[in-house]
Amino acid sequence: MERQFNTDCEGPISKNDNAYELTQRFIERGGEFFAKISKYDDLLADIDKMQGYKAGNTLKLILPFLKAYDVTESDIKRFSSQNILVVPGADIALKYINKIMPAFIISTSYRPYIDALCELVDFPVDNTFCTELNLDNYLLPHDEEIYLKELYEEILLLPDIEIPSSAKSRGNLDDDSLKCAERLDQIFWYELPQMVAGKMLEDVNPIGGFEKANAIIQSCEITEMKLSNVMYVGDSITDVEAMKLVSESGGISISFNGNRYALQSSDIACMSPNALILAGLAHIFNESGSEAIQDLARDWEQSREKFGHDMQEIMSGFSTDEIELCLIDQLNINELIPQSEKFRKTVRGESIARLG
Repeated sequence: MERQFNTDCEGPISKNDNAYELTQRFIERGGEFFAKISKYDDLLADIDKMQGYKAGNTLKLILPFLKAYDVTESDIKRFSSQNILVVPGADIALKYINKIMPAFIISTSYRPYIDALCELVDFPVDNTFCTELNLDNYLLPHDEEIYLKELYEEILLLPDIEIPSSAKSRGNLDDDSLKCAERLDQIFWYELPQMVAGKMLEDVNPIGGFEKANAIIQSCEITEMKLSNVMYVGDSITDVEAMKLVSESGGISISFNGNRYALQSSDIACMSPNALILAGLAHIFNESGSEAIQDLARDWEQSREKFGHDMQEIMSGFSTDEIELCLIDQLNINELIPQSEKFRKTVRGESIARLG
């Protein structure tokens, strides 16, 4: 039986958060600004469940400000190609997986970054879904540029949004978080839509949330596969809908060094300092299906040595050292979250790991 591998990019394949790094590079205090908008994005997607809104829309919310500070597509392409950080073993894993079954990258990242990454790791760019970008097509009036810079400074001065893990609504937020969220509501949904810059919010469609799920469906239409034959790997809130779709359809969803959003939507928790393990899991999936991965995760401590030995015969350098694999259930989820987030910080760095 033929099967299919689909994966997020940033997390399982690369260490970057390209949009965060772009903002940090081209705008003073850009990393701080991006983190604040990213937390607002988490609030709208996970707590408010705003109609039509999807996790990952941070990538369009920041665009008017990048434009106001004269960032061009050329800047983004150059910076992206020069600053890719690949998770150890990801290039080898992708090459192996692409040989044994159809493989797709489904990413919220901007197109210039994905194109550069595909060139670096020799992955077919036609097998990618990501956020298309035409930043140079927009010309902002001078007075808008000035006002956007004023808004940028105002946003930096707003208190941070803190979302308790138990939060179910905005009523669970503290006063400072509510103050920030309400002002951002006004900026993004009332002020910007009346500006030329607001056209970016209409036109750009980040591939996150339900758009990642739609991309999986499109990839299956290309390969003529059933969703039950899909393995999906992700690590963040943008992967939740994709993970749920695959899991509920009988496929297998894997959190790779994921945060709490990813873990709560996955079948398997994989914590690893390298991505070669993904080649091993894809091999098992291709040979024997979802249940075989579940069995491996359930009996990981007893099975890891044999699994590692078998994979070493296929892939030089494969090792199960420092790797944890676990079948997720309601009894262990709260224990797995801090373990996985610790791996996430180690592999991707503290600043990026904090993002949703």
